[in-house]
Amino acid sequence: MAAGAAAAVLALSTACVAPGSETTAGTGAGAAPASRSAQDAGAQKRIAFFGFARANAFAVATWTGIEEHAKANNATAEFFDPNFDAQTQVQQIQDAVTSKRFDVFVVQANDGAAVVPALKQAVAAGITVVAEFTPVGTAYDTAASQVPGVITLVDVPADNGRKLGELGVAACRSKNLDPCKVAYLEGLKSLPLDNARTEAAVKALEPASGVELVSRVEGGYTQESGRKAMQDVLQAQPDVNVVIGSSQAIAGAESVVKGKGVLLIGNGGSRQAVKAVQDGRWFATYYLPERTAGAKAAELGLAKARGQQVEEANSETVLAPNEGKGTKEALAGVTGEYDE
Repeated sequence: MAAGAAAAVLALSTACVAPGSETTAGTGAGAAPASRSAQDAGAQKRIAFFGFARANAFAVATWTGIEEHAKANNATAEFFDPNFDAQTQVQQIQDAVTSKRFDVFVVQANDGAAVVPALKQAVAAGITVVAEFTPVGTAYDTAASQVPGVITLVDVPADNGRKLGELGVAACRSKNLDPCKVAYLEGLKSLPLDNARTEAAVKALEPASGVELVSRVEGGYTQESGRKAMQDVLQAQPDVNVVIGSSQAIAGAESVVKGKGVLLIGNGGSRQAVKAVQDGRWFATYYLPERTAGAKAAELGLAKARGQQVEEANSETVLAPNEGKGTKEALAGVTGEYDE
């Protein structure tokens, strides 16, 4: 998934963090000691990764990218596991600030609003902070930093939803369907992030000529919830043409609509979702290379911690083919970077 805040993505990994060492450089006998800034730039840096949970593959892909980039660039990394608990994650961030052990935080927020005070504390303590995947704050239509000093590398929910809607229209056009009946399986209606995504998808679908949004039901982030939602949709709309939902929900819906000619669009870039598109079972999926995104987050954080200038606001879609709109053509040769 690039699917919803805390409910849709997971991870597994561990690492040890060793204290950084500082070195002094010179050009020969009598050379002047290096400046403090030069020492800081050359010293080993320490990254703390605050992921959704260490129990599932989406966050482990992020972690793997972070850890690999750290090892290749004179840095160490440590995974902090809140097990999807937003308040536990906030406490972990606050404790890490107090410990003064880390130079860089990469934060995959379970609750983007809840972590704001802790991240302000981290910035004030001189720690470089990168918000990865989940926007930090309450605005879901921008990649801009909502906390001064925090770098962003996020999947903008409104952009995600708009592209899902555009893929839905493209699916209708691919079969010259008019009318073309579309069902949208929302993530979790309790999540503001999901609501922003849904509204953006609806705005992209409804104005399209010949496209009818005939159903909006909660599809969630499991195959079982997707299967149940699809059964409910078919009871009311047995002739539905296109169904959009989280990659997990669409995997569940697939078994319900098999043989009915329904075009499926997932929201997630797992290996399974990518293969479903490549095999022609799904029309498309919204794809982000999450392991690559983890490495990029580490790259941005380390660069700033070493005194370099970096772009403050970044969208993960620039790392993906076709800006995340994963059609069969766009995903040719792609394998995906995590398992469902």
